[in-house]
Amino acid sequence: MRLLSFKRHRFPVEVIRHAVWLYFRFALSFRDLEDLLAERGIDASYETIRCWTIKFGPQIARNLKRQPPPPSPRWHLDELVSRIGGRRMYVWRAVDDEGEVLDVVVQRSRDAQAALKLLRRLIRNQPVAPEAIVTDGLASYPAALGAMGLRHLHRPGRLRENNRVENSHLPIRRREHRMQLFKSQASAQRFLTTHAAVYNTFYVQRHLISRAILRRFRGEANVAWVRATA
Repeated sequence: MRLLSFKRHRFPVEVIRHAVWLYFRFALSFRDLEDLLAERGIDASYETIRCWTIKFGPQIARNLKRQPPPPSPRWHLDELVSRIGGRRMYVWRAVDDEGEVLDVVVQRSRDAQAALKLLRRLIRNQPVAPEAIVTDGLASYPAALGAMGLRHLHRPGRLRENNRVENSHLPIRRREHRMQLFKSQASAQRFLTTHAAVYNTFYVQRHLISRAILRRFRGEANVAWVRATA
């Protein structure tokens, strides 16, 4: 895990880390964060906060990805349409059956080549091999899986079977609306990759666990965040 360098920043490390955490953890704008910090006597402009998220967000995301336990081998793949920089693009996403985001790829097409790119990234970057890959009825998935020799793992699910990934789109839609759409493909990819790592760290299915277990999970997530931002 790489240590972060906060040299040549005039604000304390705790302020920078807290601002970055707030931005990726909650649906807040940079101006919201400026007001929250100002209420605590910290005079940081929204542009300063934006620079912090661009510089430290990807570094923190890489550190967070090295910490969690391996994901489930049952993967759910889906794509959503997004208007980015005035162009129609597709956000290809993969989650496991526990709701953890495995990967996000922003692409301009919705064909077999785009699906193949997502699958190659998944196979290369995930520590476990898939046992089942659930998708909707898009023909690009079986074509890409066939090209990789993974057709036997394909589970072309009905909508109910792919609800896991469909529901995981909701936080992205909320952030997209709050940010008044993404401005470019590169900035969308950077934000969504970082957001996924933070989301995985703090995500819990609260309706399935007791209050005591929830407190424990929150404590473990905070410890992981501190390690990742050291």
